[in-house]
Amino acid sequence: MFDYRRFATHKLATLGSRYLPFADIATDDVPLSRLLRLSLFQVTVGMALVMLVGTLNRVMIVELAVPATLVAVMLALPLVFAPFRMLIGYKSDVHVSALGLRRLPYIWKGTLCQFGGFAIMPFALLVLSGYGEAIDAPRWIGLSAAALSFLLVGAGVHIVQTVGLALATDLVKEADQPKVVGLMYVMLLLGMVVSALVYGALLENYTPGRLIQVIQGSAVVTVILNLTAMWKQESRDRLRAQAMKTQRPTPFKQAWAQLAQTDHMMRLMVVICLGTFGFGMADVLLEPYGGQVLGLSIADTTKLTALFATGTLVGFGVASRLLSATTKPTNLAMIGAAIGVPGFAAIIFASLGGGTFSFLLGTFLVGLGTGLFGHATLTATMRAAPPDRVGLALGAWGAAQATSAGIGVAMAGIVRDLVVGLQGPAGNNVQTPYTLVFSIEAISLIIAVAVIWPLARHANRQRAVKHSHTNPLEAS
Repeated sequence: MFDYRRFATHKLATLGSRYLPFADIATDDVPLSRLLRLSLFQVTVGMALVMLVGTLNRVMIVELAVPATLVAVMLALPLVFAPFRMLIGYKSDVHVSALGLRRLPYIWKGTLCQFGGFAIMPFALLVLSGYGEAIDAPRWIGLSAAALSFLLVGAGVHIVQTVGLALATDLVKEADQPKVVGLMYVMLLLGMVVSALVYGALLENYTPGRLIQVIQGSAVVTVILNLTAMWKQESRDRLRAQAMKTQRPTPFKQAWAQLAQTDHMMRLMVVICLGTFGFGMADVLLEPYGGQVLGLSIADTTKLTALFATGTLVGFGVASRLLSATTKPTNLAMIGAAIGVPGFAAIIFASLGGGTFSFLLGTFLVGLGTGLFGHATLTATMRAAPPDRVGLALGAWGAAQATSAGIGVAMAGIVRDLVVGLQGPAGNNVQTPYTLVFSIEAISLIIAVAVIWPLARHANRQRAVKHSHTNPLEAS
């Protein structure tokens, strides 16, 4: 009897290894279906990012009339936990339980944080904006409830993503760990694209009631997908639990000091911060810019997130091809940062006569640069780390990236509101605050290119020396 299920699974695995970046890491012990199921935790992270950065910032600024500075601060609150990503990963490495589980308890705790934050978020936002009967409610109630909801979602996202990526690296060989992390980030971007399209369709006809349904529906979907992702991913091991009780792991402070002393690691962290800051400031203002300056609807501006994520996904795919060959990650990171500069120039030009096409083109280019830069710096960080510090290096990359993105989001809103205040109520140049922010981002990316240039030149020099040793006839 013909086994249709086995045939379909084989076809999916064949297509995956041909067209999905990093899918060649699948083995008989860890098939592609298991890796894809585990990657569902990245889908929930993508849902949260699209909801916070892609949808709620537009709704809060335009529909609910919340000041952009307050919105930027709220969106930056989840990133308060970003510096703790290294500590979270370290704790899951040394966690001791009776069953020998290390990762799953932390993923479950992060899931509960995400659920709780989304559960109270829509009502907190309505109270914060003074909508309907909430107009008489004390403002501090809305502020504190909204801050708590954003903090819970942020804590959940950082815990789930950090520990989930660590669990993914546990399932494969050490040589394949960068590839499996890349696969998880590809699935994150796919989740962002799909959720952005779904949110855009659901909020086509915006009402406060529909907003409540969408956010709380996201809370339920988050729990379902994360439970599915965790199912039978980490085996119970009592022997490991007993061994961990007797072993004394390297203290966190000492482990980080050893990693920081690795060649060029701190310069690489500076590059990550500069580039992420440059790309991240636009997150909070792209959709309001499209709505206020170009007159786009909520559905149209929400779909911008899908376009941005598509560009990032293309960047990840291109990076996976180039980095698997002879391209050095520092060179590719420099190219990614450089691509963002004309991207922001096109976005600025949209308000000067370029129109919607220039805006869409610039958004795609910024997304493409983000994908190239993010994957290249991730690979460079993991390759620079010692083999027994890859997990800590992954946490350091995530902490630097998320912290810089949070600072960028907060600064974007503050700069925008300051310029609006200086213009006064009679200011007619609505595009000026956005143009200033986008210009700052382009300058930050130019500085990132200048900082990474010595690293790229050093890598090229090493490759030339290695090539001359392997080809003595050419060297002579």
